[in-house]
Amino acid sequence: MTAPANAGGSSAAGPTVVRVLIGAQLRRLREAKGLSREEAGYVIRASESKISRLELGRVSFKERDVADLLTLYGVAADDPERHRLLALVKDANTPGWWHRYSDVTPSWFEPFVGLEVAASLIRTYEVQLIPGLLQTRDYASAVVRLGLERAAPAEIERRVDLRLARQAILTSPTPPQLWAVIDEAVLRRPVGGYPVLREQLEALREAASRPNIKIQILAFDAGGHSAMGGGAYTILRFPDDGLADVIYVELLTSAIYLDRREDTDVYAQAMERLCALAHPPDATPEIIEEILKTLPG
Repeated sequence: MTAPANAGGSSAAGPTVVRVLIGAQLRRLREAKGLSREEAGYVIRASESKISRLELGRVSFKERDVADLLTLYGVAADDPERHRLLALVKDANTPGWWHRYSDVTPSWFEPFVGLEVAASLIRTYEVQLIPGLLQTRDYASAVVRLGLERAAPAEIERRVDLRLARQAILTSPTPPQLWAVIDEAVLRRPVGGYPVLREQLEALREAASRPNIKIQILAFDAGGHSAMGGGAYTILRFPDDGLADVIYVELLTSAIYLDRREDTDVYAQAMERLCALAHPPDATPEIIEEILKTLPG
């Protein structure tokens, strides 16, 4: 599949990350002034929740609103920071390549695609399914069908196309590092049937040989671990020093995004412990090979 424009680690941050950068800076400026979200919202005729969404980069920005907030926060008209942020607003409102799939992309998932595009390091822990960035078409189709039993074939195909389009970042000129810890149960669960699983495991084995992909298997005999109380999650890290790590936790009908240090540290520490418990990456091809030998057919 042809890589979508700006679908990999290009120099352009992408509109989602630009919004997050602007929002994070607005939050820092507001907190430095000791102002509440309600007070900030009053200035731009918006609710407290609207300010929260702006600061999290979840919605588009109006240049006038940003200018009014900067004035409130004491950023003068001749301040270079003001000019930089206002210039970024234009970039933040430019649709990313994934906008063409907006008809099948839930509003809560779209920010993740934008963050994924701009990340330099993607660390993920999976307990049920092969990570989306490593799924084959048939496996992805089976996964989508499980979640959308009544969807039309065309919608399922569009969702699978989006998932495969996301994978273009891994083969872009400057790909991110993908580090996945996968529970052994995932490699044995015949999503889509055993032929689909076999093809998927063979693709996973091949992916493990790429220099920018690291895969660890958390075996059954690893026993209990600190992440068992939760579920799958992803840590996104960015090359821009001004952007904090983002934790993404997907639910059935929504998702949680965490970027505060007290939250990201907990998830990062849990990931480190998972990596310590899991088999080393160089053991992954052999583990997959042994599992392939046990599959029916």
